[in-house]
Amino acid sequence: MGIGKLKKKLQDVPAEEKIRSLMRQYGRGLLGLLVLVMIVHDVFGTHGFLAMRRTQNEIRKVKADIDALSKENAALAQEVKDLNSDPRLIEKIARDDLGLARPGEIIIRIPQDQQLEQSPAVKR
Repeated sequence: MGIGKLKKKLQDVPAEEKIRSLMRQYGRGLLGLLVLVMIVHDVFGTHGFLAMRRTQNEIRKVKADIDALSKENAALAQEVKDLNSDPRLIEKIARDDLGLARPGEIIIRIPQDQQLEQSPAVKR
C-alpha cells in the first residue's frame, strides 16, 4: 500500500473515528505520561513534597529560636527585676564593674600578673 492510498484511506475515515483510533493506539501511553508528570510535579514542584519538608524544617528551627529567645527574655526580665529591687546586687555591680567605693573606703588594685591564685572555696 503506498502513501497516496494511505492518505486517501485516512481522508475517507470520519474525524471521530480517527480520534478513537489514535486514543486506542496512544491513550494508555498518554495517560501514563500524564500520571508521571503529575507525580514529578507533586514531589519536586514549588508546592510539592520536598518543598513542604523544607518548610516544615524551617518552621521547626524558627520555633526553637523563638523558644530560646523567650527563655533569654525571661532571664533578662528577671535580671532587671533583681536590679530594681536588690540593693546588694546594685552595690556588687558598682564595686566590680564600675570600681566605685563607699565614702572612706580605699580601693587597692593588684595587677593580674601579681595576683595569687585562690582556691575555689576562698573566691566569692
